[in-house]
Amino acid sequence: MDVKIGALSNLRKTDWDDQLPFVTYKKNASIHSATRQLPFEMMYGRLPILPFDHQDDNVTLSYDSTYVNKLNQFLSKLNEQAKINIIRNQERYNNAMI
Repeated sequence: MDVKIGALSNLRKTDWDDQLPFVTYKKNASIHSATRQLPFEMMYGRLPILPFDHQDDNVTLSYDSTYVNKLNQFLSKLNEQAKINIIRNQERYNNAMI
């Protein structure tokens, strides 16, 4: 279900640009119908963190020399799966049109 910017705006629709970041984030944090992936995850290689998600008080950072390679492999797999899902959707659509 898409959120319309106008529905979030004031009655005179003069603050639609204030709502744009929220609508954009919602769209990027929702599963896309064709790719069946989260656009956010496909872009950043991780799930989005929402304000109400539990966060640990202590954050530890560690160095992983292979992180870039792991991230690239993960993103490649996501992109390949997205391509497969798009092709399946296109085939399903084309078969429905026949």
